[in-house]
Amino acid sequence: MKDIRKALLIFFGTLFVALGVLGMFLPLVPTTVFLLMAAYCYSKSSEKFHNWLLSNRWCGAYIKNYKSGRGISARQKASTIALLWASIGFSMWYVSGALWFNLLMLAIAVSVTVHLLWIKTYRAETETQPSADLVSAE
Repeated sequence: MKDIRKALLIFFGTLFVALGVLGMFLPLVPTTVFLLMAAYCYSKSSEKFHNWLLSNRWCGAYIKNYKSGRGISARQKASTIALLWASIGFSMWYVSGALWFNLLMLAIAVSVTVHLLWIKTYRAETETQPSADLVSAE
């Protein structure tokens, strides 16, 4: 039974990595969320895959920035929130079900949006050039 669970977690982890990589290139697909889900799946199934993901030069930074408290980029926040509201809105429109369903979907969307907005916005560190005053003083 553990082998099946491990295989499923590796499968889903790999699927989430693929979706996260797509999110690097497609503006409405969230990157960090999928990579965090992949990291979770790998952490529960394969130390080798988990270490690979965290040390990967393209994917590792997204996870490390989030886990270290640096946050996620403004672009990631915007695309995640846009995708969230689009999918929730579509679900509410397509299902057009009971009022309780629409209120539940709305509550989920608002809660996740608030959570994302509370996460610190990561700004890439840029090397600063010495100012002209400092250079001329030398």
